[in-house]
Amino acid sequence: MNERGRAVALVEGLFAVVVWGGSFIATKVAVAEVPPALVVWLRFAIGVAILGAAVVARRQLALLPAKELAYLALLGAIGISLHQWLQSNALVTARASTSGWIIAATPVFIAALAWAALGERLGPVRAAGIALAAAGVVLVVTRGDLGALVAGRFGEPGDLLMLLSSPNWAVFSVLSRRAMRARPAALVLFWIMLAGWLFTSAHLFATSGVGAIGALTARGWLAVAFLGVACSGLAYIAWFDALERLPASQVGALLYLEPLVAMLVAAAVLGEPVGPVMLVGGAVILVGVWLVNRPARPDPLPAPES
Repeated sequence: MNERGRAVALVEGLFAVVVWGGSFIATKVAVAEVPPALVVWLRFAIGVAILGAAVVARRQLALLPAKELAYLALLGAIGISLHQWLQSNALVTARASTSGWIIAATPVFIAALAWAALGERLGPVRAAGIALAAAGVVLVVTRGDLGALVAGRFGEPGDLLMLLSSPNWAVFSVLSRRAMRARPAALVLFWIMLAGWLFTSAHLFATSGVGAIGALTARGWLAVAFLGVACSGLAYIAWFDALERLPASQVGALLYLEPLVAMLVAAAVLGEPVGPVMLVGGAVILVGVWLVNRPARPDPLPAPES
């Protein structure tokens, strides 16, 4: 590949990371106006349409065998329906900036799961990285008030849901590696996202329905459009285009920018404070994640959390 092609791929990867960094802020704006389930439903309705159009345009659309579709439906339930339920409900109370730092620790959960379930070697360096990242998460969610843990308090109520979404994404990532290797990434993601959206639809219409959609203001619709078009559609396409053209390690390094983007956008749009404790905690998380990934970087994942 020539230098221009590499530059385009790098820009695509950077675009995806910046967009995903803003997803926490957009979700927080939207869930302030309508129920989280409706936000997720609208977001992935748009995302499915965009991914479907991309798959058709690339002539990759195919009806997969029933057994394979069932497996992708399971991934959709875990990685779309459950995962987004956890994150959208978390952001009702959790800070968007805090959430970005919590999610940055996801590779630690992936490494721990691969060690426990797949027998992958951990080693002292990676173990130290896990411990460091965990300490950084504690600093971020407690705002430096470590006595809160002793008193049984764990930051905002939504922080715990956001933290639970990380091991859930780790399970999804490990399970989806096989599917990503067997088929074009865009096609696999389309079926996963479609299944997840259908599960979300069943939950939504069994509970609140879409009646609250009229409560969305112009600001709320802008947030939903950003989540659907940019986060669940264009960013996924750009990310996997970058992975196809550049080494996974080079593209994966861009993910370190995601929590920084989330923190800066949250400060600018939502007025969330950026204190020294959050910066120190975030730095500790990133160092821990780097130590976990340094000895043996895992296979490319479907996408970072967004």
